[in-house]
Amino acid sequence: MNNKFEAAPLVLNATQLAQTLEISRAKAYQLMRRADFPTLMIGKRMLVPKDKLADWVDRHTGGGQNVSV
Repeated sequence: MNNKFEAAPLVLNATQLAQTLEISRAKAYQLMRRADFPTLMIGKRMLVPKDKLADWVDRHTGGGQNVSV
């Protein structure tokens, strides 16, 4: 991945996810609401474990697969 990913905390909130993936915060929330995205719910808080994000990215890259949000 990139340097932003390596510097990211172990668990990312929507703002950190947006910065890491270089997408808008609204798009980050859309991703976090997808059934196939590794979102961890703690109460109403939505978080993404960095290692699970890396696995998800690996599964959705390499085959020219496009992810729509």
